[in-house]
Amino acid sequence: LHRLIRRQRQMCIRDSYKEIIMLYFLFTLLGFVLGSTLFAYWIPKLLKNIDICTLPDDHNPGVSNAFMYGGFLCGILSLICELAKGFIPVYLGQKYLDINSLPFVPVLVAPVFGHAFPFLQKEKGGKAITVSFGVLLGLFPELHPAVYLAFFFIFFSVVVIINPHSFRSILTFGFFAFNVLLTIKTASIQIGCFIIAVIVIYRHLIKHNNGPVRISILHQR
Repeated sequence: LHRLIRRQRQMCIRDSYKEIIMLYFLFTLLGFVLGSTLFAYWIPKLLKNIDICTLPDDHNPGVSNAFMYGGFLCGILSLICELAKGFIPVYLGQKYLDINSLPFVPVLVAPVFGHAFPFLQKEKGGKAITVSFGVLLGLFPELHPAVYLAFFFIFFSVVVIINPHSFRSILTFGFFAFNVLLTIKTASIQIGCFIIAVIVIYRHLIKHNNGPVRISILHQR
């Protein structure tokens, strides 16, 4: 009888473990599918029949280009959707999963990876800045990573102004990742933010126009 009870307990634990792994997989898949949906590309395409990847020099399906070439409505809808596709899988995921566990790392990374390397439009992968903010906001109430990213974007845009924008983003995500590794004690968030930074930096490097880097202080050269 004792052996039978122990065997039943082991089977229950094994089944429970499989269910947990399946949940991690499903939230990772959800994040990747949402990330691969390039809302900033499709919204101007559907509303105004504009392909924003063909108009700007960087060919980036991003929110800034949606605003610039699609107008305010396309831009604001793209912003909301791009933030949401990072926010939703992470915020819902932490409600059902253990955010402190390493299997949570793919849940964090999937929306950004999907945006950078969309499975149906690989040639139209974006720089993944807005979706990264969405992912970090999805960590609520842990908002330190989101604050770090916002701070360095503002700092390198207003105080120490770095141009071109691609190099500014590379520096921003580099400093962001360094500060997360230095101050956040949760390993899954550390690793997830580091991988996100690597993806975004890589996407900016391959789209960088190799122009001269200009640095100014408070708009004074």
